[in-house]
Formats: sequence, C-alpha cells, structure tokens
Amino acid sequence: MLAGANPTDIPAAAAAIAAATWTSLHLLEPSRSRRSIPAMVRLALLFLYQSVVAGVDVARRALDPRLPLRPGFVFYPTGLSRGMQRNVFTTLTSLLPGTVPTGEESGQLVYHCLDVEQPVVAELAAEEAALVRALYND
Repeated sequence: MLAGANPTDIPAAAAAIAAATWTSLHLLEPSRSRRSIPAMVRLALLFLYQSVVAGVDVARRALDPRLPLRPGFVFYPTGLSRGMQRNVFTTLTSLLPGTVPTGEESGQLVYHCLDVEQPVVAELAAEEAALVRALYND
C-alpha cells in the first residue's frame, strides 16, 4: 500500500496469504479454548479506554513541567504460561502509553513506566483478566 497498488500484484499477494495461512494452521497447535465474543468486545473497549486515558496522561506529563515523572521499573507476577499467552499479553500491554514490557526476571514480567507511583500492577492485572476472559476460557 505504501508503494502504490497495482492489480498485477494480486496473484503474488494471494499466494503469500495462502502460504501464511497454511503455515499458521500447520505449525500452531490446535486450541481447545473457546473465544468469547462479548469478552473480546469488552477487552477491545477496555484497551481503547485505557489507551485514551493513558495517552492523555502521557501528553500532559510531557507538556506540563509541573507534573512529575517518576520513571522506573515494576514487576508483574503474571499467571499466564510462557509462550503464546505471555506474548499476546505483553504485545497488548506494549501498545498502552506509559508502560513498556522490558523483559522477565524471576518469573515476573518487568515493565518500565513513566510513573511508578501509579497503579500499574493493578492495571496490568485488569488487562490480564480481560485477556483471559476473552481468549483463554476453556
């Protein structure tokens, strides 16, 4: 899309989509969990709400020198297993302004945040619970 659309590219794009779909279906384990559409909608709305609130907060802190920044690291003890579940969670939380997952230490996820005095761990717990309800209900 960045280079412009050309109808002659459609066969190559279709082949790439088919190959990616086939690879995904054959390499990933089948999942027995059921996806909850209402829970996924709630997760999307929670994500949107938190993105707006956190984005406004980050902008305020960046533009108003009177507002304090207390950057640092917080540790989050996730209940998600290593692998895909943690990857989905850290990907989701990396999109929220003000916090960035930076790694793992002693089984806990490490997040860098702009203000360590904010309820970051409680917010991460709410995100994790919403994600589990939306994607990993068995």
